[in-house]
Amino acid sequence: MKKVALVTGAAAGIGAAIARRLAREGIAIGVLDILIDDARKIADEIVADGGQAIALQASIADRTQVNVAVQQLRDAFGPVNILVNNAGITGFIPFEQITDEQWDRMMEINLKGTFIVTQVCLQDMKDGEWGRIVNISSSSAQTGAINMAHYSASKGGMVALTRTLAQELGGYGITCNTIPPRFVMGTVMSEKTFAETSIGGGVTRQAMAQSGPVRREGRPEDIASAAAWLCQDDASYVTGQVIGVNGGRFIG
Repeated sequence: MKKVALVTGAAAGIGAAIARRLAREGIAIGVLDILIDDARKIADEIVADGGQAIALQASIADRTQVNVAVQQLRDAFGPVNILVNNAGITGFIPFEQITDEQWDRMMEINLKGTFIVTQVCLQDMKDGEWGRIVNISSSSAQTGAINMAHYSASKGGMVALTRTLAQELGGYGITCNTIPPRFVMGTVMSEKTFAETSIGGGVTRQAMAQSGPVRREGRPEDIASAAAWLCQDDASYVTGQVIGVNGGRFIG
């Protein structure tokens, strides 16, 4: 069976690392991002390294755009049987200052976007009686995070969605798991956190790196390795799980 993966938010950071890693496993990749020029760069890198990839553009909250992008991926490589929902936005605002519009936008991208992309890809997996869904959530879904109520709530919704889909889809040979990263450097979100003292709470990157048993910063490749394993046949009995890739920085 040919494996074809759609990775959302794949033009940079964790998404790009996952796209590259899955391509090394022989999987054809749809590099989807709203930033098409950056997505093309990642797709071109994969092809230059001997893999298969196509750049795709869509806002994950727009079902029409997602339908078009997924069909382009099918036309290029075949049915989509692996989905990594990585695309998302963040925000740092005290709870009482969050507007209705800011709340709705966060839910629209992080939660509704995941819902839309999964629905669009799902029939391919059901038809093939095999599928892997990996949702990239956040440790803030488990602990909460100061000034990030809307973001934490959206990512908590992704965890609940993951567990529900695992129960609904297991009978079709489809697994669904989530990875909640914490302190992964080289991503837009983490760099923003430490660029603004008010957001990072005055905690330095070095202090954060030393705060857990594995005394270094997380890397996008750490998340990519876990995602790649979840997409293998060897992980067929793993579903509905929250896989902590956090250097031993225990949650809760």
